[in-house]
Amino acid sequence: MTPTEVAPAAERSTPFAPGEAPRLRLGVADYLTLGNALCGFLAVWALATAQAAHMAGGAAGALPKSAMATAVGLMMVAAALDVLDGRVARKLGGSGMGAELDNLADVISFGFAPAFFFVVWGTIAGGAGVLLGGSVLPVVAGGAVLLAVIVRLARFSCQAPDSNYFTGLPCPFGAMAVVTIVLLDPPVLAGVAAVLLVAWLMVSRMEYPKPRGKKAYVVLGMLATGVAFIAAWGLGLPAGEALIYLMSALVLLTILSLPFYVIATRRSPAPAGQLVEHPVDRHAERPSE
Repeated sequence: MTPTEVAPAAERSTPFAPGEAPRLRLGVADYLTLGNALCGFLAVWALATAQAAHMAGGAAGALPKSAMATAVGLMMVAAALDVLDGRVARKLGGSGMGAELDNLADVISFGFAPAFFFVVWGTIAGGAGVLLGGSVLPVVAGGAVLLAVIVRLARFSCQAPDSNYFTGLPCPFGAMAVVTIVLLDPPVLAGVAAVLLVAWLMVSRMEYPKPRGKKAYVVLGMLATGVAFIAAWGLGLPAGEALIYLMSALVLLTILSLPFYVIATRRSPAPAGQLVEHPVDRHAERPSE
């Protein structure tokens, strides 16, 4: 769901004549991308500040819900901006820096931020009892997430675009999966195993459908709902815990079921008389979707 994938480099930047240098001034879509990166940075800052206060005060147990909710909410806002900037670039045009800015922003918001979130949780939840001494396993799992995001983005930059499917779990979905695991607060070793599975899904060859057209608005609606749920949980509202478990179940169910949906729809025969379009050809004819 990164804009580099939703809108390939050719769409993410303004067309140029042969031999013409790309426009290197920031466009509207680029400012949305920078907002994505800023949200990722602020999520890390909120977590680091909360962890420092937690340790300085000698408090036991997890970080305050308000701090965790702030970080998760910021990552969800980053994901929403990640959807929007590609759509804006296709409608208003983008700069020659658009695709590169997308990748850099995604590494911060969907690689480093969720990895750091997991490490903070794993260090506090596991303490000295974690195998290999305290925080080693959470750091390994967090590092795997960060590296998986980097490899995934680099691999996509080298591939011909497919207008209908992502190869591997999209980075924002991977980040939300890591966040979900933390919010469910499993035993540390189970959490490490689950996060390593998420990292593998991001670099795997499994296919996920792209949120084209109206589906993009469905994704934005889901993100807005998730922000509302996490805010209710962070504020300690009575239904907050139930809403978090509901959101977590929906995220995990979506991530696990979509590859099977793709397999089922690809195997189903096309209706009689209907031509099956090649994904790249269809993409070239309807670049605005």
